[in-house]
Amino acid sequence: MSNIIYHITTQLEWEAAKMKGYYEAPSLITEGFIHCSTEAQVQGVLERYYADKTNLVKLVIDTNLLTHPLKYEFSPSVQEEFPHIFGTINLEAVINPIDL
Repeated sequence: MSNIIYHITTQLEWEAAKMKGYYEAPSLITEGFIHCSTEAQVQGVLERYYADKTNLVKLVIDTNLLTHPLKYEFSPSVQEEFPHIFGTINLEAVINPIDL
């Protein structure tokens, strides 16, 4: 399995993360983890959840650099396992933020 995963966010949220020193998605509070994707899953996530959104950023994350636990969990709605980060994302782990 690759040590690279991805998270989609907004430019505004990414700018806020750089100011705070870490990235924290709303799902961390509501669900206890941050949703991420493998490379093959990114397009489907964009189509399902971000079709009408603009100013998006794809965070390229090196899982070897994460300071919080990562776990792959099954999503019944799409019948796939997705990577979930159980804590904030330390900025050092984001090796490339890509504007979409």
